[in-house]
Amino acid sequence: MDKLQRYKPSDKMIDLISDNYSLLQVMSRFGLSLGFGEKTVREVCEINNVHCPTFLAVVNFTADGYSQMDGKTPDISIPALIDYLKQAHLFFLDFYLPAIRRKLTEAIDTHNEVAFLILKFFDEYTDEVRKHMNYEDQTVFKYVDALMRGQVPRHFQITTFSRHHDQVGEKLTELKNIIIKYCPAKDNENLLNAALFDIYECEAELESHCRVEDYIFVPAIVDLERRVKAHEE
Repeated sequence: MDKLQRYKPSDKMIDLISDNYSLLQVMSRFGLSLGFGEKTVREVCEINNVHCPTFLAVVNFTADGYSQMDGKTPDISIPALIDYLKQAHLFFLDFYLPAIRRKLTEAIDTHNEVAFLILKFFDEYTDEVRKHMNYEDQTVFKYVDALMRGQVPRHFQITTFSRHHDQVGEKLTELKNIIIKYCPAKDNENLLNAALFDIYECEAELESHCRVEDYIFVPAIVDLERRVKAHEE
């Protein structure tokens, strides 16, 4: 695969995943399953009723941090992008964070004072992530739904979301430091290391998720706001 070019609709999906396995998460959140054989990205998206340009916009940005936003918004389906973001929220809140907590609980002596502090920090971090994602689900996405119906709610605009959208990783950094410096494994050092590795991976995935929102979702909604407001005038 040409490293100087972005992934394209004509690329085989298997080549895309072989080239960058982290894109499996993007596939899953767009509702694309494995078992696609030798089909191209376009063919897999068409079979699954997924908007291919939106899928590729997220894939390419996730892969190399590049966003095709030079003066214009790419061909983004806002409903497809919102579905993707909602699925990401479910993944973090219902699967990934609970799985890490279970692994932590199994790896450390929960009666130890340090272990208690670790679980407390992790639960506080999870609460911050949940509040952030609930705000998006209940406020931001409902605002966008109104825009797509041609309405412009006066109590909110997408720049409010941009200011609200702080990174949620400060507490996680402190948690990682406590584990590394002070937490002995209960029985299985490998299990504790695996839990710590998952925390690092979760942090990276959350940062990537936030960047997709900041650099793809927000510009697309700014453009939608502009068009809806212009139609009202």
